[in-house]
Amino acid sequence: MKGNELKPHIGIFGRRNYGKSSLVNYLTGQQIAIVSDLAGTTTDPVKKTMEIGGVGPVVWIDTAGIDDEGVVGRMRMDKSLEMLAQADLALILFTNNRFEAEETMLVQTCRDKGIPFVLIYSQADRSKPDDGLIERIETDYQTHVFVLSVKDPSLREPLTARIREALPETAYVHRSLLGDVIGEGDTVVMVTPIDSSAPEGRMILPQVQVLRDILDNHARAVVCRETELEQTLAQLSQPPRLVVTDSQVYAMVSRLVPDSVYLTSFSVVLARAKGLFEQYVAGTPAIDRLQDGDRVLMLESCTHNVTCEDIGRVKLPRLLAKYTGKQLHCEAVAGLSALPHNLDSYALVIQCGGCVVTAKQLASRLAPAIEAGVPVSNYGLAIAYMNGIFERSMRIFSEKSSH
Repeated sequence: MKGNELKPHIGIFGRRNYGKSSLVNYLTGQQIAIVSDLAGTTTDPVKKTMEIGGVGPVVWIDTAGIDDEGVVGRMRMDKSLEMLAQADLALILFTNNRFEAEETMLVQTCRDKGIPFVLIYSQADRSKPDDGLIERIETDYQTHVFVLSVKDPSLREPLTARIREALPETAYVHRSLLGDVIGEGDTVVMVTPIDSSAPEGRMILPQVQVLRDILDNHARAVVCRETELEQTLAQLSQPPRLVVTDSQVYAMVSRLVPDSVYLTSFSVVLARAKGLFEQYVAGTPAIDRLQDGDRVLMLESCTHNVTCEDIGRVKLPRLLAKYTGKQLHCEAVAGLSALPHNLDSYALVIQCGGCVVTAKQLASRLAPAIEAGVPVSNYGLAIAYMNGIFERSMRIFSEKSSH
């Protein structure tokens, strides 16, 4: 996963040969996507980043046609619908005066998943839109249909403005991670272990994100490893307002940090920022209800090489087994891969902090588990719970009004 995944995602959807790839090229002003009169030219989603004035960089996603055929075609369609679930905005193309089951399905899926959409009548230079059809669609869906020919460059800015208007601010106006609980002059200690799972020569993304947020809020950041924490705290002229630690050393850090000092983890900070915090808090105590033979699903938003110190595949399952005393079956899914279809067979889902994905992508990924009634937790909250510091890890957020 790269930084692109944190940008707003705008997906382009429609039947084969309806001008989806041409629209990507039209909007970006570059020949990004292959364009052909051959139906089914686009097989896998194609992504391209471009700036939109007033928004910033966004990721355009060109997808396969939703009317593809055959076994492989069905797989392409499923992949397109996966992209739809992850999109912050959907551009739905139709033409030839056809607005039928495929288009209705796309609109209904957007409505069911709370995804804003823009209807675009494409290839208007080839097929003149029927005014009656356009009026009926606009009445039925209470939205404006944008009539487009990519051969007309004068329509690019009006279409971009329409997209800018439809894209929710929550997709590109990012809230501060700690801005409501720290302020100018505060000291925040970051505890960052270095083990075999740490990337060579750099900090991991959650640590970088929290560090930047501390600086953005004009607070002071002090960074150390867990082995230097006791000495670091002793050398400070006054106690820090907050200590943020990697979850895997929660137990050790909680013993060294006085109760009077707020303590949380990078994973908890990110979980709160991604918008599913209440579900995590409610679902975490399900750990106490786990029984022998229960299945637990670990979700990692990134993909990385697995090591003997991997938190999601090794350390967290080991801690679960030790804490519960039960024989559990822990499985892991990485990236934004689809979840197993039999989610109701799992007793618990535990999601990482989600540092490399948008809030929309994370919500879409966990929605099937939540809808299936499976409790969901977060790496940091689960580890805090099993170390007896669940409430402490959230105290700074519940007491933020005192700051």
